[in-house]
Amino acid sequence: MRPALVFVHGIGGARDPRSECAAWLAALAVGARKAGHRAEAAPPSLTGLAEPAFVYYGDLFAARQPQGVAGPDPADAEELRNLLHELIEVRLELEPDPRERRILDHARAELRPPGPDRSAAELLRRIVSVCTTLLALPGLRRTGQWAGGRLMAGHLAQVVRYLARAERDAAGLPLDRRIRERFLDRLDADRPVVVVAHSLGSVVAMEALHHHRGPVPLFVTLGSPIGMRAVVRPRLQPQPPAVPGCVERWLNFWDRDDIVVPRPRLEDDVLPNARGCRPVTGRIDSDGLWTHTATKYLAQASVAGPVVEAVRGATEAGST
Repeated sequence: MRPALVFVHGIGGARDPRSECAAWLAALAVGARKAGHRAEAAPPSLTGLAEPAFVYYGDLFAARQPQGVAGPDPADAEELRNLLHELIEVRLELEPDPRERRILDHARAELRPPGPDRSAAELLRRIVSVCTTLLALPGLRRTGQWAGGRLMAGHLAQVVRYLARAERDAAGLPLDRRIRERFLDRLDADRPVVVVAHSLGSVVAMEALHHHRGPVPLFVTLGSPIGMRAVVRPRLQPQPPAVPGCVERWLNFWDRDDIVVPRPRLEDDVLPNARGCRPVTGRIDSDGLWTHTATKYLAQASVAGPVVEAVRGATEAGST
């Protein structure tokens, strides 16, 4: 039985799982070629080694949006403000260049709370304005990923909505559990699985893997917000945050221009599991144009190389 290669997406709008899976495989093949794995430098070669699967849950977020509008909800405003505050403050601690600092200082000033009688709607207007300002940052400008501040705020609010453990369906299941079940449905306890999770998907996968008993020779997180200490880390389940017991190796990657990753070193915030596995963080440097995409990460040799090696190792182990 071939091992599984499971991709988990992050924040964003609607997407087609089949085409997304193909795009992730293509990016992984580019990175594999850079890493010297010429035999796996094409998507068909990768799918010959492992059975790929793309976990899609974006439709569960869209269900609450009236008429498909992707903007944030006033109910999420306070937590979304806290998330943006941490993004900005930690970014300023990185000693940005003068132009980036001016943008961040302006965004911080905009984010200051209104008066004590402020409404959620007023706070939300400030948040959208802050997001519009942040779109001028390196890694975000000149990109079509977020057409404006309202769309950016709506996508960032998905992190808040997942961690709220609310939005129950007719069966009483909260949004976060329904998302995790989408992921767990793609796993098989009898088959090794290499998991590659991006952005919010890294939170989904880490929490879900605590309920998985099959072998995970490699868990890769890309652009992960797990280390955000104000909004994310205190709300992770279980507490304190720890590496799932099934994970044998965890590699975490971040890009200096990825604003969604204010605290990249997850080994500082996640306890090791019983086998001693803990996250190992590595930095990549892309071209600076919208760095918070999974394909930008996967096309890097330092990311793709270990993924291909883990898949090949699991395939060879299963054939002996």
